[in-house]
Amino acid sequence: MLSYISDNASTLLRWTGWHVVLSLAPLFIGLALALPIGWLANRYRLVYAPLVAVTGLLYTIPSLALFVFMPLILGTQILSPVNIIIALSLYTLALLVRTVADGLASVPDDVTQAATAMGYKGLGRLIRVELPIAVPVIAAGVRVATVSNVSLVSVAAIIGVPQLGQLFTSGFQLQYYTPIGLGIIGCVILALVFDAIILGVTKVLTPWRRQEATP
Repeated sequence: MLSYISDNASTLLRWTGWHVVLSLAPLFIGLALALPIGWLANRYRLVYAPLVAVTGLLYTIPSLALFVFMPLILGTQILSPVNIIIALSLYTLALLVRTVADGLASVPDDVTQAATAMGYKGLGRLIRVELPIAVPVIAAGVRVATVSNVSLVSVAAIIGVPQLGQLFTSGFQLQYYTPIGLGIIGCVILALVFDAIILGVTKVLTPWRRQEATP
């Protein structure tokens, strides 16, 4: 495996870079979309079930089928990374809408009432009070979505999009198991690194939790 890495270092670095981009870009896009939709689902409980159900159905679409049909829908080239980013953004949205809604619902009523009494209203209360308290719940969903994206990106190798999934296709074609093992290791390492970063950001955004844990 070490010799394989040495012989293909530049290609592996390029594929790793693309894997990072194709995993993280949909995460940010999906989260940005899930925040307002999740807020609507929490704010107006009558639409909670329909919004969660509709967005949740997106995750039932087979990833390979979505990757293939995206160029037909968007008018892009089959190998365009845009197809993968948009497809995975939909999957991220499907995972995070319920998480955001449930995270905001976990904010105690007395906290929101106290914030309102202090002059926080509407968007200001959401950003400065409700979202910070909901961060741990939302972060748990983000961790799941991140790991899911790292895994699903690999499927795009079947249609020729360059990333670490190419190690699987080339390994199967050549019946050479070293790249397959290396691809698995690479994906696991990326998932662990992303997870550690999310945990670190969560701790930074919720300093009161560290204080509560201190005896």
